[in-house]
Amino acid sequence: MRTGPVRPARTGPALLLVTALLAALLGLLPGVGAEAAAAEAAGDAPAAGDPAPNPVDFTGAGGTVLHGLVLAAPGAKASTPGPGLVMLPGAGPGPLAELRAAAESYARHGVTVLVFDKRTDGYSTTHRDYGQLADDALAAVRLLRTRPEVAPDRVGLWGLSEGAWVASLAATRTTEAAYLVTVGAVGLTPARQQAWAYRGYLRHAGVSGSLVTALSDTSVRLLSAAGLFPEADYDPVPVWERVRQPVLAEWGTLDREAAPEESATIIRRALDRGGNTHYTLRTVPDVRHNLHLTRDDGYDRPDQLPADYAGTESAWIQRLATDLPAASADPAPHQDTRSLALDPLPWYESTWFEVVATLLCLTGFAGYALSGAVRRLRRRPRPAALPRAARWAALAGTAALLGALGYLLFLMLTAAMFPGPVLFGRPVVWLAVQLLALFALGAAAVAAAGARRERAALAAASLADRARLGALLLAGLVFLPWALSWGLLLP
Repeated sequence: MRTGPVRPARTGPALLLVTALLAALLGLLPGVGAEAAAAEAAGDAPAAGDPAPNPVDFTGAGGTVLHGLVLAAPGAKASTPGPGLVMLPGAGPGPLAELRAAAESYARHGVTVLVFDKRTDGYSTTHRDYGQLADDALAAVRLLRTRPEVAPDRVGLWGLSEGAWVASLAATRTTEAAYLVTVGAVGLTPARQQAWAYRGYLRHAGVSGSLVTALSDTSVRLLSAAGLFPEADYDPVPVWERVRQPVLAEWGTLDREAAPEESATIIRRALDRGGNTHYTLRTVPDVRHNLHLTRDDGYDRPDQLPADYAGTESAWIQRLATDLPAASADPAPHQDTRSLALDPLPWYESTWFEVVATLLCLTGFAGYALSGAVRRLRRRPRPAALPRAARWAALAGTAALLGALGYLLFLMLTAAMFPGPVLFGRPVVWLAVQLLALFALGAAAVAAAGARRERAALAAASLADRARLGALLLAGLVFLPWALSWGLLLP
């Protein structure tokens, strides 16, 4: 979920380093969204019947100043205050502009809404704290309760995907939130949910085989173990058991991200165990994860609301003023496959082991190739004792290793939505990387055989040349199990 919730693994240090750098870059993006939203809020006055936008600032967790927008229901008056709603986005930078269209729909149905830019301090691709985000949400609730057009005892929380984890947690920390609405709430841990979503998107693209395992299992487990998948093991079940407010939880029938059949069942059972008898679990037909329209069976992300968006939800909110709902649940959306538990990494797949193996491969392959390039630039002849196959092993090995890690990183950052052209069940990029890996191992084997034949000539070579070749052959030896573990040598 860019909803995420990165997010998100068995990944080498090159992938971990690039992820960290991208995290730092992405951490700057919410400011851009805030500026765009502020410019939008300061634009033309709303047309008759449109919600009136009012920019607001408030202090969230740790003293962070957050910038938001209150969209007042048309005709809202202090003399007849109505319900209010604080909306929380899914994973990612989360500028308020992402939810503005949805917020305006709620406002047109008589619910005054507060949306705000997600914090940049303490939230990034590789770090976040749901407890901190929940405190931000509660600060927004307190602000909305002070608005003259809002009845303070009728303010609720709304959360999408990752925002549903945050909203439900916030609801357990206060009595000031009168109700809870969630969209695409996940009952699994973030790591397990993300693994399920990766498999679904790859399968939809026609991908099968080793890449599915490499992305949805190996990568997710290693990133979690390395601490680069934020809140990977967050368990929402104990939180839902403590929710006492009336709940409206919704899932689209074409939700490909929340494992909706499992999540709806898990959340309903948690509410029942906690004694909550005022919930409505609703299945919305023909919409995707965020209840938006879809043109590709839920596997795309068009930003288009259904014509009746927020109508049923707003009516449910309005009825709370006179009557609490009895517990009810629609049949949960169907899942073609179930989510799978992610086992802890054994020692030979641990982060440190992966880092050492990747560094050995990079040092041997890339070091040999770079030192050879420097020699050619200086117009020095290649030592005759060095096998020619060693050069090809170095080039192919470097390309295969960096290509595999880079492609997996790309898939993670794009939620596996764009694997590229697929041939024989494999994306063309992955197939090319697999062929490079096979070529690198073959060339390394030929180089090793040549070195054995030329032992006498190698003995007369310089220490630097012997070290280069030794590092290359060691890299080839380590690369074999490394490539197997990542599926480069598997169908």
